[in-house]
Amino acid sequence: MLQRINKFFHNEKGQGVVEYALILAFVAAVAAFAFSDSLDLKGTIQNLFSGAKSNITSAAGDAQQN
Repeated sequence: MLQRINKFFHNEKGQGVVEYALILAFVAAVAAFAFSDSLDLKGTIQNLFSGAKSNITSAAGDAQQN
């Protein structure tokens, strides 16, 4: 009986699945937090791309003038 209990606690057969499930849960939690309204990630990305667009537009205008 003691051998069965010992074998039960030392069985590592499902260990990999549990580790992957924990990693997936962590990634999902981080993604949910990152895309929540508290960080305003959408606004930050929009500002980044609009700034890049204005820089490209002004650089193209400067290139045409030269």
